[in-house]
Amino acid sequence: MNEPPPALFRSWTHSREEDSADIAVYRPADHPFPPSRGREGMEFAADGTFIDHPIGRGDAPDSVPGVWQTKDGVRLTISFPAAGRPGRELEIVSCDESVLRVRG
Repeated sequence: MNEPPPALFRSWTHSREEDSADIAVYRPADHPFPPSRGREGMEFAADGTFIDHPIGRGDAPDSVPGVWQTKDGVRLTISFPAAGRPGRELEIVSCDESVLRVRG
């Protein structure tokens, strides 16, 4: 099994101003974003743990635990067994220390 790039394993915040038609752009959580209402994000750990950070009450991020898996290191399957939420699939278009671009 191929592994995703090591830079993936951190907390990412959606930089929607940089999105294109089919690519969502995320920056590290400590990125200096311009003022904005709440921002969603996600967090990947090397052990397969995934945390979704949707926008919660009062524009504060919420936390929903899940897991991620991959067979090729590029396409990720994310599921939320304990939360009862539908899963999703993401394709890593590019990933380095400063930006994560995904499709899906």
